[in-house]
Amino acid sequence: MPRKNRRRDEPRRPTSGAQDPSLVDGPGGPVRVRRIPGAGAEKVYRCPGCDLEIQPGTPHVVAWADDGDGDDRRHWHTGCWNARDRRRPGRWR
Repeated sequence: MPRKNRRRDEPRRPTSGAQDPSLVDGPGGPVRVRRIPGAGAEKVYRCPGCDLEIQPGTPHVVAWADDGDGDDRRHWHTGCWNARDRRRPGRWR
């Protein structure tokens, strides 16, 4: 019989992926964030961080207000999303 290394009482860690949005603090309150892999990126989007286009096939981040209905979603380059806290006030789009 194969050996099991996981203890029975140890809970499984949740996996993150394109279908598992996470909650982070934003300038206007909680923000839902989803990381999109390159294979899932099929359209051209405009990044609010640098105002450049995100080309199809480019991994990126989608963020929207937690209390919103998703109509306020914004697609960010991963680097722009990671640098959002270092931006000047009022530059969050």
